[in-house]
Amino acid sequence: MANPAPATGGKSFLQAMSTVTEEAAVQLRVVQMEGLAVLKIIKHCEEFAPALVTGQLLGLDVGSVLKVTNCFPFPIREDDEEADADGANYQLEMMRCLREVNVDNNTVGWYQSCLLGSFQTVELIETFMNYQENIRRCVCIVYDPSRSSQGVLALKALKLTDSFMDLYRNNGLTGEKLREKKLSWVDIFEEIPIKVSNSALVSAFMKELEPESPVSQCDFDRLKLSTAPFMERNLEFMIGCMDGLSSEQNKFQYYYRNLGRQQSQQQAWLQKRRQENMSRKAAGEEPLPEEDPSNPIFKPLPEPSRLEGYLVTNQISSYCNHINGVAGQSFNRLYLMKALQED
Repeated sequence: MANPAPATGGKSFLQAMSTVTEEAAVQLRVVQMEGLAVLKIIKHCEEFAPALVTGQLLGLDVGSVLKVTNCFPFPIREDDEEADADGANYQLEMMRCLREVNVDNNTVGWYQSCLLGSFQTVELIETFMNYQENIRRCVCIVYDPSRSSQGVLALKALKLTDSFMDLYRNNGLTGEKLREKKLSWVDIFEEIPIKVSNSALVSAFMKELEPESPVSQCDFDRLKLSTAPFMERNLEFMIGCMDGLSSEQNKFQYYYRNLGRQQSQQQAWLQKRRQENMSRKAAGEEPLPEEDPSNPIFKPLPEPSRLEGYLVTNQISSYCNHINGVAGQSFNRLYLMKALQED
């Protein structure tokens, strides 16, 4: 038998490793999703709405493109250790079965559903960090059934920014570190553009299924002028976020009040110690140290993390964008109906 050709195409081992390193440094530009994977995600999320569901994304990482070719749902389970073990075994068994039928079984991330865009939570960040330990580049596909019912495909591909991940790993989400890195609340998540693609065979089959006249009847549902339920829920959620943001601000006000009180106590103690040292020096005695680590007033106060405040601010911005988009569509409908009535 002839020896198989080298996998590196005649390159040396060092050249192959340098190529891999260069590919690892390529920035992720687009998430290319198969139409079948998109339909599976939508079907799973719509069937269980308004309950939140999640699943695994499978595909390939090729240069600046992350290809999502397949996916499978996670079973809905209780939050206990036994259920976690069953969920892990389920994932391994599913990936083994997919490998046996020659389907891509490389994990490239996960997908999850959300309600009115409320996905920016600490749990999402922790899940990202857990995935990053084993997968260098992974994404989370977020699908919102409630927004999709308004005529918009609410599908997003998200990843954490590198600067935020570095600070999160080092527990550096304090005011000083954030100012040093110039990191604001908009720098937590990065949205990657999604490109939906189909194979030539699927495209040809869809062309065969397409009717000769694409517009068979008018879709009057799109002309509904009432958007009160959607707007009302967005406003309710935004008010809840405003309350959460107020609570976070109260935490920092309490921290800074305690910090100012501690600094004034330190100054008073230091002034008293200096006067005592002057008296001891006049008496020919050794001065006492001006700092006493055993004194509680010199114990540094832990600064609260700004992560919750950043996430709540991000969520408020998302709700504002939703309200702005729905309001714009409503005005377009009103102007259209006005023009139809005038004619």
